[in-house]
Amino acid sequence: MSKVDRRIAKSQEAIKTAVIELMSEKNFDDITIQDISDRANVSRGTIYLHYLDKYDLLEKLIAEHINELRILCESAAEWDFIDANLPWFKYLESNYLFFSTMLASKGSPYFRKLFLEFLIEEFKDEVDISESKNHGLNDDIVLQFIVTSYVGIVEWWITNEMPHPPHVMAKQVGILLERNL
Repeated sequence: MSKVDRRIAKSQEAIKTAVIELMSEKNFDDITIQDISDRANVSRGTIYLHYLDKYDLLEKLIAEHINELRILCESAAEWDFIDANLPWFKYLESNYLFFSTMLASKGSPYFRKLFLEFLIEEFKDEVDISESKNHGLNDDIVLQFIVTSYVGIVEWWITNEMPHPPHVMAKQVGILLERNL
């Protein structure tokens, strides 16, 4: 990576961190490009070089994290739910500020919507209503139950400042998924 590439990456990281920090302090609608510029210690022009506006910045930041979660899902596709959950909870832990901000009341409803849509996509092939435990149930209802439960447990874990380590969460949530899918 060249010196210029490193500088660009460093600026983009500073911009992303700045917007997350600012969102943890105030409503996104009240944040200006100047606020982000000041916090990131970059010019407004640098921000506009990479993003159309603050909404584009937020959208790209959310997409980046959803994509990382998708990669984790793909790499754990053949694992059982307990093992597959561990990289997830570790990722959530290592990106605590982002997820706590997105899931908090000042966070982004857009993130929650995308997170739910992503989980529906990931879990839809796991729902099997021909299995005895789910026989006769509607697959959409089972899917919604699993996905909203998963989002709910992630929200609870993050907003309560991760009261259990990732390996405990992975095991407990994995067992619950195995019981219900």
